[in-house]
Amino acid sequence: MSFASARRRRTLHLLAQGLLMLALVAGLNFLATRHAWRLDLSRHSRHSLSAETLSYLRELPAPVKIIVTLSEDSEDDALHQAYRDIRTLLRDYSEASAANPKAPVSAEYIDVYRNRAAALKYGIENPNTLLVLSGDKRRVVEFSELYRMKDREKVAFLGEQAFTAAILDVSRPARPLVAFLSGHGEMDPTDTDPGRGLSVLRDELRLRNFDLAVLDLAKPEQRTLAAQAALLVVAAPQGRFSPDEQEFLRRYLGTNAGRILALLPPGRPHGLDDLLYDWGVLADDVLIADRSAEGSSDTGDLVLTPSDSGHPVIGFLFDNKIAVRFGPSRSVRADPGRALDPALSVVPLLGASAEAWGERAYRQRGPAVFDPGTDLPPRLVVGTASERVTPKGKLPFSVRGGRLVVFGGGDWLGNARLAAGGNLSLALASINWLVDRDTQLQLPPRPVDRFQLSLSSSELARLRLALLLILPAITAALGLLVYWNRRR
Repeated sequence: MSFASARRRRTLHLLAQGLLMLALVAGLNFLATRHAWRLDLSRHSRHSLSAETLSYLRELPAPVKIIVTLSEDSEDDALHQAYRDIRTLLRDYSEASAANPKAPVSAEYIDVYRNRAAALKYGIENPNTLLVLSGDKRRVVEFSELYRMKDREKVAFLGEQAFTAAILDVSRPARPLVAFLSGHGEMDPTDTDPGRGLSVLRDELRLRNFDLAVLDLAKPEQRTLAAQAALLVVAAPQGRFSPDEQEFLRRYLGTNAGRILALLPPGRPHGLDDLLYDWGVLADDVLIADRSAEGSSDTGDLVLTPSDSGHPVIGFLFDNKIAVRFGPSRSVRADPGRALDPALSVVPLLGASAEAWGERAYRQRGPAVFDPGTDLPPRLVVGTASERVTPKGKLPFSVRGGRLVVFGGGDWLGNARLAAGGNLSLALASINWLVDRDTQLQLPPRPVDRFQLSLSSSELARLRLALLLILPAITAALGLLVYWNRRR
């Protein structure tokens, strides 16, 4: 056989091998698109959705779209990391929802500056927004919901909990109704007044897919609607509830396992003493006085700190050492004379500074002076949560019971104060806990791992030498060896 024919045959063999390799790759890709599967070998299975989320996605009744306005090019390291975590997670949602083609979960990434029309189409004005949509229902996922923070450091990624809860929320056929009670001079969600208006809170709740109503219990037709509400808000009443109204609220909490958020400012009789006693809560007729720099702000607001009780309402505020700001407030604490009830859990939420006391003679003129004989001593509680869960026989679960959250002031929810400190976070956390939003999900968080490479100057110099000289030299030597073998 001549050298030329051998060379042609070798060339044909190489071409055939190339075509076979291309056919193999094309066939594998074709099979992968039709029968794809993925094995997650990462630590903590960080690239896999939980079985609970997968079951929810299979049963979704309507399509869900998630709008992300975070940018991959952000100069903020925290936002850049959040973008990468969210993009990976939402890709998993999209792939998993393929099992339910009638209700897919899709993600759309928008730059609010470059694509202003698309942002306005979804009602988005600011960057770094996460919006979950299904039909006309929408919910904003806050950045604070994505990570568990401790000492201002990320310790766990909670994206799956946040997005799964939001997807379930917007895909539900009905929105939870939050009813603000009226008829006693309460703060009004339609009022734009800076001090006593709740219009800012109203807008925040509507963004989170709540229906709102203002109801007067003195009107029978509105009382029927109140009995069906997911949450009743008693927002700083200026007068007493009648005995008949108090009895309705007692039945709503007890028989209907209802939920009430009560804001009871000092100096105003509220007429709810029997209801509070039933739930182990005492609202003292005092005015909290605090002259310390730690417990009061430049504007005279009380600076209150979350307790270390681990309660869901104040967990985020406590972990990140975020204080809240109240105006004039009373003490709201666990009633020391409450009846023993193993099904009743009464937990403190907020506390005043160690130098604050409860002034009983606050109606008298002149500076407040602590009287150990009559005033409440320091270590005062200003917010308390009470929950009743009734065990059902010997079964390993409990029957849903009522929930009550009481704060000793109301103006912290007003338009002028809502953005101060952790006020908005406290309001939303209280409402979410009361209506069971997000608390029913038992999805494990994904730990945030940190790796740090520590090298001395000599080790760094050796590494630089290896990268710049040794590795290229090894590569060149291998190339020369191959060349010499082929020349033989």
